[in-house]
Amino acid sequence: MTTRVGVIGAGSWGTAVARIVSTNAEVVLWARNDEIVVSINGDHRSHDYLPGIDLPAAVRATGSLEEACAGAEVIVMGVPSHGFRDVLVAASPWIADDVPIVSLAKGVEQGTLLRMTEVVADVLPEHWQDKIGVLTGPNLAREVAAGGPAASVVAFSDTATADFLQRLFMTETFRVYTNPDVIGCEIAGALKNVVALATGIAHGLGYGDNTKAALMTRGLAELARLGSKLGGDPMSFAGLAGLGDLVATCTSEKSRNRTVGVALGQGRALDEIVAEMKMVAEGVKTTEAVLELARRAEVEMPIAEEVGAVLYEGRDPSDLVPELMLREAKPELRGMR
Repeated sequence: MTTRVGVIGAGSWGTAVARIVSTNAEVVLWARNDEIVVSINGDHRSHDYLPGIDLPAAVRATGSLEEACAGAEVIVMGVPSHGFRDVLVAASPWIADDVPIVSLAKGVEQGTLLRMTEVVADVLPEHWQDKIGVLTGPNLAREVAAGGPAASVVAFSDTATADFLQRLFMTETFRVYTNPDVIGCEIAGALKNVVALATGIAHGLGYGDNTKAALMTRGLAELARLGSKLGGDPMSFAGLAGLGDLVATCTSEKSRNRTVGVALGQGRALDEIVAEMKMVAEGVKTTEAVLELARRAEVEMPIAEEVGAVLYEGRDPSDLVPELMLREAKPELRGMR
């Protein structure tokens, strides 16, 4: 019997995941835009988010949350963090309590500072907690949708659910690993966007590979410090959800967060950059929440602080690298803890 999967959110990554899952399941993809529904069902293309890439006929789009969720045996939430709660609330009447819910969002909710799996638990208090998790890793949507070999992690505390979803998402070109550390994998996915903004700023300012490598490495230390303090397994930050995703997001020209950073480094205004983007760069909103989490946990995050100063306080991006270079000298391993 074919598994039925409801994918909520038809942006680039939600659509790419729908394409992957359609290899092994029946997929209904929810889009809030009627034009996207017509495009996917009519000519099997998402012209706005994945132009030029064919979608299988097995991916069926709908504008109805009821149609996408009612009877689904798996729910995939591909909605950005800032809209995640509202869409989930609207979909909640049709989501069964024992259905696995997979979050694709790499962000932290503003105000509450909740991770997306915590938002799910908050909105759906009767839902089985061990069936709420994430799919995360170095997964640039367009490359995955085009069939480029990639790897990812499905993180659920329930082993049987993780194993089931591993088989569901696995294809010849999309390799999936399991990890019981939901907190670590989810935090890594949110925090790496902040580091990608910093690396992009450095690139936009004309700094070389040594500088960007230093920012990435010390950025990894920052996200591992905070993630561990919040309950994540330190080993997760050395895996696909941590290091892997960090490398992809900080180095690829397809990375939205890196793209925003580069434009900031080149002197463009943030509002102008964001206004012309069709897709969401999670780090722009997540940085503020990450900094508040760090303050509450009493964890030092100098790179994130510099990014926050550029985004929200009007600091000149050209000050970012010098400020970091002139900090008090410290042992490396002490900074990793």
